[in-house]
Amino acid sequence: MSTPISPGSLRRASLDSVLAYAWDSEVFTASDAMSTVGLTRSTTIDVTDELVGVGLLRELPNARAAGDYRKGRPARRFELRADAAVVVGLDAGRMHLTAIVADLRGDVLSVTRQESDAVSGAEDEIEADAVERRRALVESVIDTALHDAGRDRAEVLAVCVGVPAPVNAAGLSPVHRTEFWARMNPGLKDLIATWAPIVRVENDASLAAIAEGTAGAARDHQDYVAILAGERLGAGVVVDGRLLRGAHGGAGEPVGFDHVDGVHGAYGIGYRLAEWARISIAKGELPSGHPLAASGATVDAKAVLRLAGAGDAWAGALTERAGALLARIAGIYGTFYDPSLVVVSGAISGSLDPVIAAARRRIPDELDLPAPEISASSLGADVVAIGATMAAVEAARTGVLELAELPAGLAPAAAGT
Repeated sequence: MSTPISPGSLRRASLDSVLAYAWDSEVFTASDAMSTVGLTRSTTIDVTDELVGVGLLRELPNARAAGDYRKGRPARRFELRADAAVVVGLDAGRMHLTAIVADLRGDVLSVTRQESDAVSGAEDEIEADAVERRRALVESVIDTALHDAGRDRAEVLAVCVGVPAPVNAAGLSPVHRTEFWARMNPGLKDLIATWAPIVRVENDASLAAIAEGTAGAARDHQDYVAILAGERLGAGVVVDGRLLRGAHGGAGEPVGFDHVDGVHGAYGIGYRLAEWARISIAKGELPSGHPLAASGATVDAKAVLRLAGAGDAWAGALTERAGALLARIAGIYGTFYDPSLVVVSGAISGSLDPVIAAARRRIPDELDLPAPEISASSLGADVVAIGATMAAVEAARTGVLELAELPAGLAPAAAGT
């Protein structure tokens, strides 16, 4: 593909329509596509041949060769070359990074997880988040994931990275008083764009919202908020089916909770449960013989939630408190954005049933509008990486015809290969 096709041309619109149809279909004929995209037969055949010529589609053996021929001229058959290139979705959290390599339909080829230097022993927070260290880590995790999938950079069509910072439409994060956002997103779009044709950088909670709306709890909702509830709060907001970003990427940014009674900071549900448990133990409030009273017992959110689920009264009181906190947070988002659903996402979401139940009882008192439903995500710890992969696929779909040159794997394939 030597030159990009003019995005304003009728030809380009026809190519977009047929490519979109192919991306959502399995094997198809020109007649199949024509009935959906609304083009004439000759135009449909012409643009399908052009997409074969640039390597995005492959022509398969015709219906006679495939054993599906009955009478008349056998139909030509096509499919998207989903395996000819890959996309990468990366959750570049501060503590942990998860990369997914997938084919062009989003089918997963590899998942790679790695701890950041913030966990593994850098001397202090600034050193752990140093720009060059962060940039090298992001590329290292991507390269490892590609290696695990048996691919390399030359085969990548699109990359999407999720970071714990607001991100604007250009992939940049605003200045923060502690420079934390710049350390989390140190020019990652420009860095990866030196070798990847299409690059997208987004706020991590926004990508969680994409995942929930496509494959999770919000599939049937047009207005919802996805809350990341681990160590720090984050929220992705979808209104009228559109992901909100804002001028600087700050839609849903939870720093305002510093000023909200009953919340006092953007700390996640998991963080708060562990904090309250340790404070309670330090005050001597733990009942005699309690499982967490043993020397060396792990005191974290998962331990508290596990005990609450087993009927432990002390842990149950903490989860009731966490439910009140979640109701207050959901009530604020409910007042500002009027969602039908607030879905709680992240690593501990699968254990949050007692917290969700407590929040549901309290949410009607937190706002004047009809209270949103509150649900736990089923997508687990990889929700951001899943959303990033979906966003990378979408970026590939909408951006591939803009490219002057495609990845090497998308060289035109011969019929039947």
